[in-house]
Amino acid sequence: MEWTVWVGFAAGLLISTVTAPVGVSGAVFLLPVQLSVLGVPSPAVTPTNLLFNVVAGPGALWRYRRDGALRAGLARRLVAWTLPGVVIGAAVRVFALPGPGVFRVLVAVLLLPLGAWLCLRTLRPARRRSDTAEPSARVLAALALTVGAVGGIYGLGGGSLLGPILAARGIPMARLAPATLAATFSTSLAGAAAYVVLATLSSGPVAPDWTLGLACGLGGLVGGYLGARLQPHLPESALRLLLGMLAATLGTLYATQAMVR
Repeated sequence: MEWTVWVGFAAGLLISTVTAPVGVSGAVFLLPVQLSVLGVPSPAVTPTNLLFNVVAGPGALWRYRRDGALRAGLARRLVAWTLPGVVIGAAVRVFALPGPGVFRVLVAVLLLPLGAWLCLRTLRPARRRSDTAEPSARVLAALALTVGAVGGIYGLGGGSLLGPILAARGIPMARLAPATLAATFSTSLAGAAAYVVLATLSSGPVAPDWTLGLACGLGGLVGGYLGARLQPHLPESALRLLLGMLAATLGTLYATQAMVR
Protein backbone atom coordinates (compact mmCIF):
# COMPACT_ATOMS: atom_id res chain seq x y z
CA MET A 1 0.00 0.00 0.00
CA GLU A 2 2.87 2.38 0.79
CA TRP A 3 4.27 2.48 -2.76
CA THR A 4 0.88 3.35 -4.22
CA VAL A 5 0.60 6.33 -1.88
CA TRP A 6 3.95 7.73 -3.01
CA VAL A 7 3.19 7.07 -6.68
CA GLY A 8 -0.14 8.85 -6.24
CA PHE A 9 1.50 11.83 -4.56
CA ALA A 10 4.17 12.12 -7.28
CA ALA A 11 1.60 11.77 -10.06
CA GLY A 12 -0.61 14.46 -8.54
CA LEU A 13 2.34 16.82 -8.10
CA LEU A 14 3.69 16.47 -11.64
CA ILE A 15 0.34 16.55 -13.40
CA SER A 16 -1.00 19.57 -11.53
CA THR A 17 2.16 21.59 -12.09
CA VAL A 18 1.70 21.19 -15.85
CA THR A 19 -2.07 21.59 -16.04
CA ALA A 20 -2.85 24.34 -13.47
CA PRO A 21 -1.58 27.17 -15.74
CA VAL A 22 -4.28 26.31 -18.29
CA GLY A 23 -7.16 25.90 -15.84
CA VAL A 24 -7.20 22.10 -15.64
CA SER A 25 -6.91 20.40 -12.27
CA GLY A 26 -5.11 17.40 -13.72
CA ALA A 27 -7.66 14.83 -12.58
CA VAL A 28 -8.42 13.88 -16.18
CA PHE A 29 -4.77 12.87 -16.64
CA LEU A 30 -4.75 11.08 -13.30
CA LEU A 31 -7.48 8.70 -14.47
CA PRO A 32 -5.21 6.37 -16.50
CA VAL A 33 -2.73 6.29 -13.61
CA GLN A 34 -5.48 5.24 -11.21
CA LEU A 35 -6.98 2.66 -13.56
CA SER A 36 -3.79 1.11 -14.98
CA VAL A 37 -1.12 1.64 -12.28
CA LEU A 38 -2.87 2.04 -8.94
CA GLY A 39 -5.69 -0.41 -9.68
CA VAL A 40 -8.62 1.70 -8.53
CA PRO A 41 -11.82 -0.08 -9.70
CA SER A 42 -14.56 1.55 -11.76
CA PRO A 43 -16.77 3.39 -10.86
CA ALA A 44 -14.83 4.13 -7.63
CA VAL A 45 -12.19 5.82 -9.78
CA THR A 46 -14.63 8.66 -10.46
CA PRO A 47 -15.24 9.77 -6.83
CA THR A 48 -11.53 9.21 -6.12
CA ASN A 49 -10.75 11.69 -8.88
CA LEU A 50 -13.28 14.12 -7.45
CA LEU A 51 -11.64 13.76 -4.04
CA PHE A 52 -8.32 14.59 -5.70
CA ASN A 53 -9.85 17.79 -7.10
CA VAL A 54 -11.21 18.79 -3.69
CA VAL A 55 -7.85 18.37 -1.95
CA ALA A 56 -5.68 19.73 -4.79
CA GLY A 57 -7.88 22.66 -5.84
CA PRO A 58 -7.05 25.15 -3.05
CA GLY A 59 -3.37 25.22 -4.03
CA ALA A 60 -3.91 26.87 -7.43
CA LEU A 61 -6.96 28.82 -6.27
CA TRP A 62 -5.05 30.41 -3.41
CA ARG A 63 -2.39 31.63 -5.81
CA TYR A 64 -4.93 32.94 -8.33
CA ARG A 65 -6.86 34.63 -5.50
CA ARG A 66 -3.74 36.49 -4.41
CA ASP A 67 -3.39 37.77 -7.98
CA GLY A 68 -7.04 38.93 -8.01
CA ALA A 69 -7.99 36.60 -10.86
CA LEU A 70 -11.01 35.07 -9.08
CA ARG A 71 -12.96 38.31 -8.75
CA ALA A 72 -14.36 38.27 -12.31
CA GLY A 73 -17.96 37.21 -12.97
CA LEU A 74 -16.94 34.32 -15.22
CA ALA A 75 -15.95 32.18 -12.25
CA ARG A 76 -19.27 32.80 -10.47
CA ARG A 77 -21.32 31.92 -13.57
CA LEU A 78 -19.43 28.71 -14.21
CA VAL A 79 -19.76 27.60 -10.60
CA ALA A 80 -23.50 28.37 -10.49
CA TRP A 81 -24.32 26.27 -13.56
CA THR A 82 -21.92 23.35 -13.22
CA LEU A 83 -23.07 22.47 -9.69
CA PRO A 84 -26.54 21.11 -10.62
CA GLY A 85 -25.07 19.17 -13.52
CA VAL A 86 -22.50 17.31 -11.46
CA VAL A 87 -25.12 15.85 -9.10
CA ILE A 88 -27.13 14.57 -12.07
CA GLY A 89 -23.98 13.16 -13.64
CA ALA A 90 -23.01 11.30 -10.47
CA ALA A 91 -26.35 9.48 -10.41
CA VAL A 92 -26.04 8.56 -14.10
CA ARG A 93 -22.51 7.22 -13.55
CA VAL A 94 -23.50 4.93 -10.69
CA PHE A 95 -26.73 3.53 -12.10
CA ALA A 96 -26.27 3.66 -15.89
CA LEU A 97 -22.57 3.70 -16.87
CA PRO A 98 -20.53 1.60 -14.43
CA GLY A 99 -18.19 -0.02 -16.99
CA PRO A 100 -14.80 1.45 -18.03
CA GLY A 101 -15.22 0.58 -21.73
CA VAL A 102 -17.86 3.18 -22.57
CA PHE A 103 -16.05 5.54 -20.24
CA ARG A 104 -12.84 5.46 -22.32
CA VAL A 105 -14.63 5.80 -25.64
CA LEU A 106 -16.64 8.84 -24.62
CA VAL A 107 -13.66 10.61 -23.07
CA ALA A 108 -11.76 10.09 -26.34
CA VAL A 109 -14.68 11.34 -28.42
CA LEU A 110 -14.96 14.46 -26.27
CA LEU A 111 -11.34 15.47 -25.80
CA LEU A 112 -9.62 14.53 -29.06
CA PRO A 113 -11.61 16.91 -31.30
CA LEU A 114 -11.62 19.61 -28.63
CA GLY A 115 -7.85 19.56 -28.37
CA ALA A 116 -7.31 19.55 -32.13
CA TRP A 117 -9.84 22.39 -32.49
CA LEU A 118 -8.06 24.57 -29.96
CA CYS A 119 -4.64 23.98 -31.50
CA LEU A 120 -5.94 24.91 -34.96
CA ARG A 121 -7.69 28.02 -33.65
CA THR A 122 -4.52 29.11 -31.85
CA LEU A 123 -2.34 28.69 -34.94
CA ARG A 124 -4.82 30.46 -37.23
CA PRO A 125 -3.72 33.98 -38.29
CA ALA A 126 -5.12 36.83 -36.19
CA ARG A 127 -7.10 38.27 -39.12
CA ARG A 128 -9.36 35.20 -39.00
CA ARG A 129 -10.40 35.76 -35.37
CA SER A 130 -13.88 37.19 -36.10
CA ASP A 131 -15.49 33.86 -35.15
CA THR A 132 -14.05 33.78 -31.62
CA ALA A 133 -16.47 36.05 -29.77
CA GLU A 134 -17.09 35.12 -26.14
CA PRO A 135 -20.26 33.06 -25.64
CA SER A 136 -23.43 34.78 -24.42
CA ALA A 137 -24.67 34.31 -20.85
CA ARG A 138 -27.33 31.83 -22.04
CA VAL A 139 -24.87 29.76 -24.07
CA LEU A 140 -22.37 29.82 -21.21
CA ALA A 141 -25.04 28.58 -18.77
CA ALA A 142 -26.05 25.70 -21.08
CA LEU A 143 -22.42 24.77 -21.65
CA ALA A 144 -21.58 24.84 -17.94
CA LEU A 145 -24.63 22.73 -17.06
CA THR A 146 -23.74 20.13 -19.68
CA VAL A 147 -20.09 20.02 -18.70
CA GLY A 148 -21.07 19.69 -15.04
CA ALA A 149 -23.10 16.58 -15.88
CA VAL A 150 -20.26 15.11 -17.93
CA GLY A 151 -17.82 15.88 -15.14
CA GLY A 152 -20.08 14.17 -12.62
CA ILE A 153 -20.23 11.07 -14.81
CA TYR A 154 -16.51 10.80 -15.50
CA GLY A 155 -14.89 12.54 -12.54
CA LEU A 156 -13.29 15.19 -14.75
CA GLY A 157 -14.33 18.21 -12.72
CA GLY A 158 -15.19 20.02 -15.95
CA GLY A 159 -12.07 22.13 -16.46
CA SER A 160 -10.61 19.84 -19.12
CA LEU A 161 -13.78 20.34 -21.18
CA LEU A 162 -14.64 23.96 -20.40
CA GLY A 163 -11.05 25.09 -20.89
CA PRO A 164 -10.59 24.09 -24.56
CA ILE A 165 -14.09 25.28 -25.53
CA LEU A 166 -13.86 28.70 -23.89
CA ALA A 167 -10.24 29.24 -24.91
CA ALA A 168 -11.21 28.55 -28.52
CA ARG A 169 -13.95 31.19 -28.19
CA GLY A 170 -11.39 33.85 -27.35
CA ILE A 171 -11.42 34.13 -23.54
CA PRO A 172 -7.90 35.04 -22.33
CA MET A 173 -6.14 32.36 -20.31
CA ALA A 174 -5.57 34.78 -17.42
CA ARG A 175 -9.38 34.93 -16.94
CA LEU A 176 -10.12 31.39 -18.04
CA ALA A 177 -7.77 29.34 -15.88
CA PRO A 178 -8.92 30.66 -12.47
CA ALA A 179 -12.60 30.43 -13.49
CA THR A 180 -12.43 26.82 -14.71
CA LEU A 181 -10.43 25.76 -11.66
CA ALA A 182 -13.02 27.39 -9.37
CA ALA A 183 -15.79 25.51 -11.20
CA THR A 184 -13.79 22.29 -11.00
CA PHE A 185 -13.28 22.65 -7.25
CA SER A 186 -16.93 23.43 -6.45
CA THR A 187 -18.38 20.73 -8.68
CA SER A 188 -15.89 18.17 -7.38
CA LEU A 189 -16.87 18.99 -3.82
CA ALA A 190 -20.55 18.49 -4.66
CA GLY A 191 -19.82 15.40 -6.75
CA ALA A 192 -17.71 13.72 -4.06
CA ALA A 193 -20.48 14.31 -1.53
CA ALA A 194 -23.04 12.88 -3.95
CA TYR A 195 -20.96 9.72 -4.42
CA VAL A 196 -20.64 9.25 -0.67
CA VAL A 197 -24.44 9.29 -0.44
CA LEU A 198 -24.87 7.07 -3.50
CA ALA A 199 -22.42 4.55 -2.01
CA THR A 200 -25.07 3.76 0.61
CA LEU A 201 -27.53 2.86 -2.18
CA SER A 202 -25.25 0.66 -4.29
CA SER A 203 -23.49 -2.62 -3.57
CA GLY A 204 -20.63 -1.91 -6.02
CA PRO A 205 -17.31 -0.05 -5.50
CA VAL A 206 -18.83 3.43 -5.51
CA ALA A 207 -17.12 5.12 -2.54
CA PRO A 208 -13.79 6.86 -3.22
CA ASP A 209 -10.44 5.30 -2.35
CA TRP A 210 -9.76 7.73 0.47
CA THR A 211 -6.07 6.91 0.92
CA LEU A 212 -5.12 7.30 -2.74
CA GLY A 213 -7.43 10.25 -3.25
CA LEU A 214 -5.82 12.13 -0.38
CA ALA A 215 -2.28 11.18 -1.45
CA CYS A 216 -2.84 12.31 -5.03
CA GLY A 217 -4.62 15.41 -3.81
CA LEU A 218 -1.77 16.49 -1.54
CA GLY A 219 0.61 16.21 -4.48
CA GLY A 220 -1.83 18.21 -6.58
CA LEU A 221 -2.11 20.85 -3.84
CA VAL A 222 1.60 21.60 -4.14
CA GLY A 223 1.71 21.23 -7.92
CA GLY A 224 -1.34 23.42 -8.45
CA TYR A 225 0.21 26.29 -6.49
CA LEU A 226 3.45 25.98 -8.46
CA GLY A 227 1.60 25.87 -11.79
CA ALA A 228 -0.56 28.90 -10.95
CA ARG A 229 2.54 30.84 -9.95
CA LEU A 230 4.16 29.92 -13.26
CA GLN A 231 1.23 31.00 -15.46
CA PRO A 232 1.87 34.79 -15.65
CA HIS A 233 5.34 34.11 -17.01
CA LEU A 234 4.09 32.05 -19.99
CA PRO A 235 2.86 33.60 -23.28
CA GLU A 236 -0.84 33.33 -24.14
CA SER A 237 -0.28 31.35 -27.34
CA ALA A 238 1.89 28.83 -25.50
CA LEU A 239 -0.81 28.30 -22.85
CA ARG A 240 -3.48 27.77 -25.52
CA LEU A 241 -1.34 25.28 -27.39
CA LEU A 242 -0.52 23.48 -24.15
CA LEU A 243 -4.21 23.15 -23.30
CA GLY A 244 -5.04 21.91 -26.79
CA MET A 245 -2.21 19.40 -26.83
CA LEU A 246 -3.11 18.09 -23.37
CA ALA A 247 -6.71 17.50 -24.43
CA ALA A 248 -5.76 15.91 -27.76
CA THR A 249 -3.11 13.70 -26.14
CA LEU A 250 -5.51 12.39 -23.54
CA GLY A 251 -8.20 11.79 -26.15
CA THR A 252 -5.72 9.81 -28.25
CA LEU A 253 -4.64 7.78 -25.22
CA TYR A 254 -8.20 6.79 -24.37
CA ALA A 255 -9.04 6.04 -28.00
CA THR A 256 -6.03 3.68 -28.17
CA GLN A 257 -7.01 1.96 -24.92
CA ALA A 258 -10.58 1.52 -26.12
CA MET A 259 -9.44 -0.11 -29.38
CA VAL A 260 -6.96 -2.42 -27.64
CA ARG A 261 -9.59 -3.61 -25.18
